[in-house]
Amino acid sequence: MRIGTASSSSRKTSLSGLLRRFARSTRGVTVIEFAIVGPIFFGLIGATIETAITFFAGYALDTAVIDSSRLIRTGQGSYTHTANDYRAALCGQLYGMFDCDEIRIGVSKIDNFSDFSATYPIDPNSGAWSYSQPYEVIGDDAYVMIEAYYKWPTFFNIPGLNAGQTADGKRLLAAAHVFRTEPTL
Repeated sequence: MRIGTASSSSRKTSLSGLLRRFARSTRGVTVIEFAIVGPIFFGLIGATIETAITFFAGYALDTAVIDSSRLIRTGQGSYTHTANDYRAALCGQLYGMFDCDEIRIGVSKIDNFSDFSATYPIDPNSGAWSYSQPYEVIGDDAYVMIEAYYKWPTFFNIPGLNAGQTADGKRLLAAAHVFRTEPTL
């Protein structure tokens, strides 16, 4: 046998020895465990942070709709405000978290408090807006419903946990406020 070559039996022995040493070695176990657990851990942390931010954004939208509806409720501007006036008042209270051009706003007069219904503003198949954004100038002593909708972007889409998502992968945030305007004297 020449020097530098190994017979097949010695290769099998060295291969089995290598496998035995690899199985007994504890070096690098932490790295391997982290490689398995790390992505799951960081994914859960990211999903938790995203959920918290989404809830905060939904709360901010609710609060902004309620606060900005005061313009209509109290008749500021003699009820001659426009959709752009209301949008500016709403967006001024959203902490810069939203793209105000993408918020869908509707202000509608209703007959009474029991006679209203909100509609789903997005086509469920395509994810496109199907909301016409009605805006009525409201007078005094009227029942009013204000709706605001926004497609909130999502980053951590966990398969099977996509409740509330639109067909284009965004989450629909909605806020509605129903009230009666103040009568004028």
